[in-house]
Amino acid sequence: MSLTQTDRFELGNQRVDIVRSPRARRLRLAVDPRSGRVRLTVPKRTSLHAAIAWAHDHHDWVAGQAAKLPKAQPIQPDMILTVGGESLRLEWTPALSRIPKRTQDAVRVGGDLAGLNARLTRWLKREALRILDAETREFALLAGVVVGRVGVGDPVGRWGSCSSKGDIRYSWRLILAPPDVRRATVAHEVAHRVHMNHSAAFHALVAELYGREPQAERRWLVANGAALHWFGKA
Repeated sequence: MSLTQTDRFELGNQRVDIVRSPRARRLRLAVDPRSGRVRLTVPKRTSLHAAIAWAHDHHDWVAGQAAKLPKAQPIQPDMILTVGGESLRLEWTPALSRIPKRTQDAVRVGGDLAGLNARLTRWLKREALRILDAETREFALLAGVVVGRVGVGDPVGRWGSCSSKGDIRYSWRLILAPPDVRRATVAHEVAHRVHMNHSAAFHALVAELYGREPQAERRWLVANGAALHWFGKA
């Protein structure tokens, strides 16, 4: 069997994506901690039958990695949300407004329970955009640069990106992270308006904008960032 695109097979209770790679020199299995997806990379000339058999021989390793994945955090009434570093209780009753409203210590929302996940996620994205846009403009002023459009999305592989035109885009899930981690990410992206690389000068500018070298914040994302992608999953 010859593959030019991703195909899949079942390995126990795990679905495995098969990817043919002309640059791969050996078979490789990986479990993405952000999504839980399993990927089998297969060198161009390796038999697909042999590759799948090899993967089955490593079933215990895949199962072990899957057991280490962050726990899903389903959105449900009375849960405690961490929004911008503050703990808020999610108050839901059908009679409340379908548009989430924040109080001093809670987020209150109504409507049907089935749509709660979507409504709260939209609200979190709006909050993320509001805060990230303001912080981006704040750091841009410090750096003496102009930024274009600020947006949010849900990328899997990065927390922020800066285009050559000056548009900056973030993961909305940063609103779930500690404020220092979020602000360090903003400083990082704004610094790319001056240095479109990761040179020593770039890192020096990040430290200047942020006030110090954000090593602790980077470590936090490495240790805890994957769990943010499990928020909202059942």
